[in-house]
Amino acid sequence: MGEHAKIFPGFWPYGDQVILGCIHKVGLGRFKGLVSTTAFLFLFSFVLIAALFNWMQIPIIQGSPLAHMSFTTRSTKKHHERVEFPFNCSVAALQGKKCPNKYPSVFEPDESSTETCSDYFRWIHQDLQQWKTSGITEDMIERGKASAHFRLVIVGGNVYVEKYTRPYQTRDVFTKWGILQLLRLYPGKVPDLDLLFYSGDETKIMRSDYQGPNSTLAPPLFHYCGSEENLDIVFPDWTFWGCRAEVNIMPWEDMLRAIKKGRKRTKWEQREPYAFWKGNPHVAKNRLDLMKCNLSDQYDWNVRLYYKNWSKVVDEGFNNSKLEDQCTYSMVPMQHYWPIRRQDKCRDLKFAVEWGNNHTQQAQDIGKAGSKFIEEILTMRNVYDYMFHLLNEYSKLLKYKPTVPSKARRICVESTACKQKGVWKEFLFQSLVKSPSNKPPCELPPPYEPQAIQASMDKIDNIDKQVENWGNVYWNKLNDTNQ
Repeated sequence: MGEHAKIFPGFWPYGDQVILGCIHKVGLGRFKGLVSTTAFLFLFSFVLIAALFNWMQIPIIQGSPLAHMSFTTRSTKKHHERVEFPFNCSVAALQGKKCPNKYPSVFEPDESSTETCSDYFRWIHQDLQQWKTSGITEDMIERGKASAHFRLVIVGGNVYVEKYTRPYQTRDVFTKWGILQLLRLYPGKVPDLDLLFYSGDETKIMRSDYQGPNSTLAPPLFHYCGSEENLDIVFPDWTFWGCRAEVNIMPWEDMLRAIKKGRKRTKWEQREPYAFWKGNPHVAKNRLDLMKCNLSDQYDWNVRLYYKNWSKVVDEGFNNSKLEDQCTYSMVPMQHYWPIRRQDKCRDLKFAVEWGNNHTQQAQDIGKAGSKFIEEILTMRNVYDYMFHLLNEYSKLLKYKPTVPSKARRICVESTACKQKGVWKEFLFQSLVKSPSNKPPCELPPPYEPQAIQASMDKIDNIDKQVENWGNVYWNKLNDTNQ
């Protein structure tokens, strides 16, 4: 654990309006290339991103996260009609079939491309490094079952799932749905594989448990979170497909359109100059600790924190919980995130907001960069390509041929969506991939060199210390003035 926490935009698109919880190095699960590999406090929100609040003076290794993806393209047009997948719940029910016997298994894009994926895709290699030498055996999978919510197997383009325990709400449903959409986007391209998935908040596979000459080999476990202290394999968050149906938060592409619209309602200069968080503080120690920084009769830390009772929100029909309606607050730090010390978060938050209010042009530039980031880099195409390369590289490590477990059942879009009702069904249909992609996935770049990773981490540490020194100077001057 490092001394500092990070206020960071992350890659968790939904949840509480700002999330305080699992922070770590990130892939597309939590945008790994932008942050240090220490575990840290996580204050995130589309609200704050949309409110033009993203902060960070930490470049991605070998490139900025806001830079355009480098690519060269050779395009040859093919003259065949785009195939649209059939999807009819009524027909499936009449035929007595939950899943069609035949799905398209050949991928024929209109274009051939040598487009290179963004630099953060390089972290895929790093996440799988633990098993590069040993490979992944079926015994490792068996030993990891106790840590997983479900096991997912792909054989011949079909998906099979064996459930172990019930996860929170419908996280597992929307995670599996995302994988099903990947197979529709790139039919016949996703290889056979066998993986375990945990859909909780806390990381599970601790690195320290698998070190030393007598230790066993760590089981691979896919998860939304990762950190330097654990070996969880970071996977895109379930909420890209609208898993927060329980709280009426839409799939990512629809949510992004709503946020773009919502942020235009209040001009930058008219936004309230406070750090803002809304959510349920009772699910994590760090959230409860954060509540101490709220406005009181004795202190004003430039922070406005609001407790959200989700049961009440549901009963009220979500009238006061739409993300697009909350783009009036802004915490204004350096470029994309600002380091906050765990043990002194209230003072650090106050200083961060004071800095932004005294550097308004830089703050506005940061906001514009944040908006550009989520609009150009945080795309569903990148989400799917990240998933594709992660699963493809993972499959290469398997030392056995995947087979369907005896207790697993086949799932498909029909079996998943047709039985749902209300907003759950609506969100699944909204995020449905209707046709194969007209171009192949981007090309995976090579892994980072160890020295490049270390140089980036050193730079991050230096910036942490710089901001800490600024804060100390601020508070020393403030104390001198008050004496």
